[in-house]
Amino acid sequence: MQSTEKIINGLSTQQAVALLARDGANELPSAKPRGVFDIALSVVSEPMFLLLIASATLYVLLGDTQQGMALLASVSGVIAITFFQEHKAERALEALRALSGPRVWVFRDGVRLKIPGRELVMGDTISLAEGDRVPADAALIDTISLMVDESLLTGESLPVNKTARTENHLPLPAEDGNQSLIYSGTLVVQGQCLAEVIAIGQATRIGRIGKSLLALQPELTRVQQETGRVVRLFALIGIAFCVLLALAYGWLRGDWLGGLLAGLTLAMAALPEELPIVLTIFLALGAWRISQRHVLTRRMPALEMLGATTVLCVDKTGTLTQNQMTLRKLFAGDSEHDFDSSSAPGSAPNLPRTFHPLLEYAALASQMTPFDPMEKAIHEAAAMLSPGDRPPLALAQDYPLSRELLAMSRVWRDPLRGDYVIAAKGAPEAIADLCHLDAPAAAQLSRQVQAWAAQGLRVLGVARASFHEDTLPALQHDFVFELLGLIAFADPLRADVPQAVRECHAAGIRLIMLTGDYPVTAQNIARQAGLRNHEEVMTGTQLAAMTDEALQAAIQRVNIFSRVQPEHKLRLVNALKARGEIVAMTGDGVNDAPALKAAHVGIAMGQRGTEVAREAAALVLENDDFSSIVAVIRAGRRIFDNLTKAVGFILAVHVPTIGLSVIPVLAGWPLVLLPIHIVFLEFIIDPVCTIVFEAEPDEPNVMQRPPRDARSRLFARQTTVLSLLQGGAILAAVLGVFYLSLVSGLAIEQARALTFFTLVLANLGLIFSLRAPSRPIWSALPIPNPALWWVSGVTLIAILLALNVPYLGGLFKFAPLSSQQYGLALSAAALAIILIESMKYFAARKS
Repeated sequence: MQSTEKIINGLSTQQAVALLARDGANELPSAKPRGVFDIALSVVSEPMFLLLIASATLYVLLGDTQQGMALLASVSGVIAITFFQEHKAERALEALRALSGPRVWVFRDGVRLKIPGRELVMGDTISLAEGDRVPADAALIDTISLMVDESLLTGESLPVNKTARTENHLPLPAEDGNQSLIYSGTLVVQGQCLAEVIAIGQATRIGRIGKSLLALQPELTRVQQETGRVVRLFALIGIAFCVLLALAYGWLRGDWLGGLLAGLTLAMAALPEELPIVLTIFLALGAWRISQRHVLTRRMPALEMLGATTVLCVDKTGTLTQNQMTLRKLFAGDSEHDFDSSSAPGSAPNLPRTFHPLLEYAALASQMTPFDPMEKAIHEAAAMLSPGDRPPLALAQDYPLSRELLAMSRVWRDPLRGDYVIAAKGAPEAIADLCHLDAPAAAQLSRQVQAWAAQGLRVLGVARASFHEDTLPALQHDFVFELLGLIAFADPLRADVPQAVRECHAAGIRLIMLTGDYPVTAQNIARQAGLRNHEEVMTGTQLAAMTDEALQAAIQRVNIFSRVQPEHKLRLVNALKARGEIVAMTGDGVNDAPALKAAHVGIAMGQRGTEVAREAAALVLENDDFSSIVAVIRAGRRIFDNLTKAVGFILAVHVPTIGLSVIPVLAGWPLVLLPIHIVFLEFIIDPVCTIVFEAEPDEPNVMQRPPRDARSRLFARQTTVLSLLQGGAILAAVLGVFYLSLVSGLAIEQARALTFFTLVLANLGLIFSLRAPSRPIWSALPIPNPALWWVSGVTLIAILLALNVPYLGGLFKFAPLSSQQYGLALSAAALAIILIESMKYFAARKS
């Protein structure tokens, strides 16, 4: 048997680091994150880049080696930008994978720490409680009423009772039926334990069974699926038009190689290859940004649904309140006492002897190494009592809390007298039931509970019993309990909750509070938090008695549900969904998992939540702070807003490039755009979408508008039509400039330069316009976005160099422009932006 000192201290940090380096991480083989080579290969194999490489090859075959090499160099630059952004997104996803993996309590250097499960090493001492997923094979050191679900390994649905080993022997992890071992991947369904890790990673029992198991591939989000369909549609249409354009050019002009070049140019102009890249980057970096607010994203679709959330169901304790319980009041007999928690242990001179049994039995009814904040407060208070003469008691049995009875009892054996001492605590009405109180006594107890609950205190009842027979009964009710009294705790509201609640209301999000507390206590906290309609409360008992139809009618007005059980939460979620609401819900327990999965956005508590709840949820709230949920909803709306801006920009800028590729051929004009011009435009489009729009801050009214319709699509008809019309305005301006250039007798190189410069200026103006999609262009100018000015500045410098440096002008087939021509380009671009702003104005009025 290991010494108590070693059990408490665990390994040293130096030992753990050395063992981790020797044995590797505690993880099973899984799908590896994409490496640098994989990302580079996926970028190079994009259709756009294949088209560019084909165009460069064609130029070389035509004898224009300089143009071909310049095009290849430009392709390399665009690939570098795309690779950088994809690599950045992959790093963000990898950071999220590391953060959101299972975490476990472990003893290192005498301190109890929570670390990622992958960092466990052989010999670590871990601490597990109800709801935790076992992170490695381990030998039990100490247990309290431990039951483990091993169905993952054995297929047996019934949980297995586990006890600590009784001899200095570490059994092999593969031993079947060994009651002193717990196995990686199994689930603690009751009790708690200390255990020593004896196998990690592939050496565990599940590792040996399934070495070939690979992690599931990430699911495609709804927006990604929609985007895939749009890209495929554009690709098919683009290919058809490319073939037709190449044939038309060759037939009309007798230049089949030139026709092939024109077709390739149109293919590059028509293909919106930026869309999948933009979505990957936005979702990955959006999840990474949310993680900076202590919220981890486990499922990407949650980011899409956040902005559509209409109802937020939250726990009271630990989410709206601080979950820092302090014992405030005691009630025994007919006396009430205000408890002073500032006294030192063993010195509670102001506590009358009448209240000592109440505290003593409350402590006996609690776990000896508690995790629950109320039990911690009870033990701290009981430590202030002077030590009594009672001999040490040995725990004999637990009667856990159940749905039928909201009370728990712990049975202790007196080794000297041989009889049993039973301590019970729980909901006051449950303790009154256990004690079989008559009507007057129950009424007096209820009055006291109501008075304290109205002050926002959380109230528990405490009772005791003795038992002298050898065989313990099956039910708590079979003991003869004596009521000792009531204890009340204060759990203050978090300071930032009222402001966060106001933000939710302003954003059109309804708040529903769920709690196991007494109704009056729930009302008090709801009033402090600022919840609407806090006068009406529904209890779990009332909810359970309702039909689904009656419940759907009741939830239209009730925002506070007290004395609720996990199955009640699931009914509430389903009732809200049946009414067409988009539901986000918080939860922490094992039994909360069904409701978390049923909600559109399940949010698990990271600090007090169980591993099962975290696995079932879409988001994990690391700090259990309600204001973080509101911040995430804000972030979710920002992500979708910026995605909409980026998609609008992509659709709009492709219209003039497609038009300039097709119309000159059909009109018999010289070609305006060549492949190298498409490459230049990609230098604008890619950074604008993935850097500028992704970094755009919140819209000013992001939390003052109702949630978006969950059925709304990224490529909604109104948005798509508006984007195409905006692109059409730019196309009209640049075609007008090109036509005037031709009829005024300008050489094609100068006409092309003037037209392309107008197109670049108009595209830059479009960026500024889309930053404020429903407001005038100048309203967004004060909003900071350094990337916008960097991209705009580099673009202007690059186009001016291409227009004025002879070597670059030769590559782009440009000729220098006069000051009047610069003015014409600026005027035409300004006219296009005025048209775009007019379209925005009328679209905003119509909506």
